[in-house]
Amino acid sequence: MKKYILSLAVLSFFYTKSDACAWADPDYDYFNLFTQTIIKDKSYLPFLHSYSTRFYTEFNYSQIPDENIASWKQFFNNQLSYAETDYLVNKMSMNDLNDLKKGNPNNPLLKKLGTGFYSKYREGIDYLIEAKYLEPYMRINFVENPDSFYYSRAESDKNATNLDYNKTISALTSLYNAAKNPEIKQRYGYQLVRFNHYTRNYDKALQAFKTYVEPIRLKGAPYFMALDQLAGAQRGLQMNSDANWNFFQVFMNSKSRKESAFVSMKLSDTASFNNIMKRAGNNEEKNMAYFLLGYEDFANPIPLMEKMYDINPDSEILKVMAARSINELERSYLPTYYYASDDVNNPVVQKSNSDKPNDQTEVKEVKKEKLSFWDKIVRFFKNLFGGSKSDKKEGEKKSDQSDDELLDNPNRIPFYTQNTGYYWSENKPTDFLGDLAKFTEKTKEKSKDEFWQIADAYLKFLSKDYEGSTEILNDIKTNNPEYLEEIKRMKVLNDIVSQPKITAEYEDHLMKNYAEYFIERKPVATDSINSDYNNYYGPVPSTASFLKDVLANRYYLQGEDGKSFLMSNKLSDLQYNPNSSLVKSVEEFYKKPNKTRFEQQIIAKNMDDVGNIDAFFNVIYGDRAMRMGDFAKAKSYYAKAQGFVGIPRLNYDWVSSEKPNVPHQYAQNEYNGFRNISNLVFGHNVWESFESSDTVSMEAEDYSPFPFIKPNMNKLELADALIQLSKIANGKDEKAAKANQLIGNLLYNTSILGYYRHLFVMDVDNTNGGKFDFWSTKNKTPYQYYYKNFLYTSYIEPDNFDLAINYYKKALQLNPNREQKARILFQMASAEQGKYYQYEAKNPANIDYSDPKWSEKNQAHEKQMQDIKNQKFRTYFALLKTQYADTETSKSLMGSCSYFDYFMKR
Repeated sequence: MKKYILSLAVLSFFYTKSDACAWADPDYDYFNLFTQTIIKDKSYLPFLHSYSTRFYTEFNYSQIPDENIASWKQFFNNQLSYAETDYLVNKMSMNDLNDLKKGNPNNPLLKKLGTGFYSKYREGIDYLIEAKYLEPYMRINFVENPDSFYYSRAESDKNATNLDYNKTISALTSLYNAAKNPEIKQRYGYQLVRFNHYTRNYDKALQAFKTYVEPIRLKGAPYFMALDQLAGAQRGLQMNSDANWNFFQVFMNSKSRKESAFVSMKLSDTASFNNIMKRAGNNEEKNMAYFLLGYEDFANPIPLMEKMYDINPDSEILKVMAARSINELERSYLPTYYYASDDVNNPVVQKSNSDKPNDQTEVKEVKKEKLSFWDKIVRFFKNLFGGSKSDKKEGEKKSDQSDDELLDNPNRIPFYTQNTGYYWSENKPTDFLGDLAKFTEKTKEKSKDEFWQIADAYLKFLSKDYEGSTEILNDIKTNNPEYLEEIKRMKVLNDIVSQPKITAEYEDHLMKNYAEYFIERKPVATDSINSDYNNYYGPVPSTASFLKDVLANRYYLQGEDGKSFLMSNKLSDLQYNPNSSLVKSVEEFYKKPNKTRFEQQIIAKNMDDVGNIDAFFNVIYGDRAMRMGDFAKAKSYYAKAQGFVGIPRLNYDWVSSEKPNVPHQYAQNEYNGFRNISNLVFGHNVWESFESSDTVSMEAEDYSPFPFIKPNMNKLELADALIQLSKIANGKDEKAAKANQLIGNLLYNTSILGYYRHLFVMDVDNTNGGKFDFWSTKNKTPYQYYYKNFLYTSYIEPDNFDLAINYYKKALQLNPNREQKARILFQMASAEQGKYYQYEAKNPANIDYSDPKWSEKNQAHEKQMQDIKNQKFRTYFALLKTQYADTETSKSLMGSCSYFDYFMKR
């Protein structure tokens, strides 16, 4: 099986701020802190909130009671358990029941029951034998449309038409007439309706219901099973209003058939709802109709919930609506990832205003003030003598902030953010937290169910009223185990989220009282219902992962970036975007003496995957010094990095079903982030091809005057060579010119545009990825909240192309050879092109696609950028054209560089 080294930096290229990727699962975008499944009536579990699937699926379907099994259990006078009854009715073979009928039971359960079981329940057992005979055929015959794209079943598949119609009807009618027990009689009636429905004898199905089911006058499980079949036959006759009404009745009265009945209703328009509402004869039916309407149209559920409250404030379906509503709010208040603004000058500040209709979150944009001369004087003296608290920038991050400042920080989660909402619709969710909170407070006074108190407490938690939330939780008296678990979790949430600053003492408190939320345990097979699904997407966001995010955010706001980073990432992740200031903070934590137990067991455990940790840090620092042209400092770092074992990578086996997590072992002649660097790094590229080998894309310069440039070097040797070149470059002769040119080449070749662009950014090769984005953010860091999803955002400091250009300038000045001057000018022009790309990235068009003049404005922006490029970033191309066009070097470059050829011929 072939193995590959895969850079996660490349993987991160595929992640964008849009969740429209085919593999994205919107139900992984929130933490599910308020557990929807605590609703008492489990038959409504499929109708809880989900974006991934039409119906909610994250539960065990055995939780939904089957009224048919319950009916049979009662028929057998509770002699069997629910599980035994289910086995007898749904899983036991027809032959086993026939053996019982013959007085020779072989099935262990039937042996235990004895032969008397048949004589006591003869009619029921005979019915089950007949039902099991029919069951393989009980599906409608598939009629394929010539233009249909539906899958055609194999011809051998059984369906109702495979049975002899007349014989089957005759047998069922005879059995119906012979049965004495009304319930068994009605079950035969159900079979008659179903058989006619599935053979497309729709009129006869309707007649069978009137003849064999209705007269029994029982409204138990068999009745609604038959009614379900009747509605299907009515749908076949285009009696859509009657079909919808009967499916509605099944939905209301059946626990196990709610999902299928809802699908069968086909409530695709307002008229369908209105017809059901008109036929609703009592409050229960009206209440259920409102529920269905709210389920289908979920932009703002409060108005419909008010109607349901007026009918019955204690109804179970109202709790389902509340659970769905809370889930919707949670997705916007507690998404698994907050996307940061790219512009620090325009932070978005969310403030709640409960006096506004629907308690909509007020979003204000902070704009630059126009200050008068007097205002400027006042501000000068305020700044001179220390501004007030209100003068500090909102969202400011400082290590010495007071508790009040930390609590008031607008970037302190949770807060409302405009989440992606409806993945299949342009409609965006609204912030109805205030309205729902008022509704919940009102309802908990009327309803006896503690659900409403828990909901009220949770909404206060979202509103950041942690004290009020905890007070409610402390007053709840309940024995419901699901409620108790939710209450326990919410108390933990309130405690941690309300803490203004995470101190060493509070970390001790976390380990003493809440260690279970932070110490990872090995997953077991029963942890998840859909284990295969979760293996594909990764672990489901949980309370523990939310609390880790909260702490990461707190550390970030407190200025403890290193701890914030390690709450969400491993130390090896720094390789992908090695920003120096963050690396320094992480190193400070690494070297911190007397770490707390929390720091040791929860945070520091993420620092065990890079081999020699000191060497890892020193390589990053050395690389940054090289990019800044400080070769002496780089050498001092590299001298302490000789224990470096290689950039951490995993061998991914795409064939094996096992998780690929084998650390890559670098071969002796393989570049590992420190060793095996070719002297071509001082050369120039023959053609622009990152995919080709360096011997094809690059060409060496004349290194004979510089014997210290070895054919193959490690970074320590490379830094030493640059130091020696720098000393020679201070001269005034042709050798000094060449030394300057070689240094310029190295700086360009290791920039974002160069073939060796991976050497000083902790990467294994020059393939594309997030770290090769041109720097465009105006912020010191693109992270506004904390370092979760670190790999999704480019974070490395930008190249300084002027460093290379300055060395090239010296080389140009000292070199008397016109051919060499042409080569140097071309290199300078290439570096200048990098400066333009950086300018372009910082000045995007920012034209809304909805603008009717988008095309016109976009073309104007492109022309403006082209003019700027020609006026400010074509200095050295222009010199080549005007002064060195006749050189062989220029002519050769025109043949290998299409853009240069285009420029020269204009």
